[in-house]
Amino acid sequence: MEEISKDKTHQRWLPLISAIFVTTLIISNIIAVKLVSVGGLIMPAAIFIFPISYIFGDILTEVYGYARSRRVIWIGFLCNLLAVVAIWVSIKLPAAPVWNLGAFESSAAAQKAYAAIFGFTPRILIASFAAYLFGEFINSFVLAKMKIVTSGKHLWTRLIGSTLLGQLADSGIFITLAFYATIPTAILGKIILAQWIIKSAYEALATPFTYLIVNFLKKTEKEDYYDYSTNFNPLMWKE
Repeated sequence: MEEISKDKTHQRWLPLISAIFVTTLIISNIIAVKLVSVGGLIMPAAIFIFPISYIFGDILTEVYGYARSRRVIWIGFLCNLLAVVAIWVSIKLPAAPVWNLGAFESSAAAQKAYAAIFGFTPRILIASFAAYLFGEFINSFVLAKMKIVTSGKHLWTRLIGSTLLGQLADSGIFITLAFYATIPTAILGKIILAQWIIKSAYEALATPFTYLIVNFLKKTEKEDYYDYSTNFNPLMWKE
């Protein structure tokens, strides 16, 4: 199938798709500090929103191509880094004497609670950033390559195939880097498997929704990019 030109006039919806991708990523990292029970399994609260970033990552690559998706992935990384720095600075700033959130005896107690909730450890940050980059780039790369192999047919195979590999990398890297040597290896494996299954199942169930958006964008944007000549180096910025 002929490769459609990267005419930038066909990108009316690209900013919105990119914004949703980046926003879900940042929200996920903020609310991940809370652990919830899902079917008896302990998971970060972000489990219900983080897979959305992968869904929109799929949409970006399928419609606009790997190069544009790569740029948005790096924008997401930089925005997330900015959010982390801003939160860290806010923790370090001294609390005003009148600030107690109405639920604490003093501003010092409120400050301690704020730091406990929003504080990050270097190990968790490294694990989060590494998992995000590896997971997203694997997801985008696999989808782009599968699109060429399948000649653009059977979209569901690309969505599910790329998700399985991307989410496996994300869950495996994050859990291993964040918790290795702090919990038994057998438990570590179970946590990775549980997160991988839940995230992948989430995106599989969202496949009809993804189809609707992809078809809408291809029609309205007149975009359906094939990465025949794309340089897949994840460190590049230009398209």
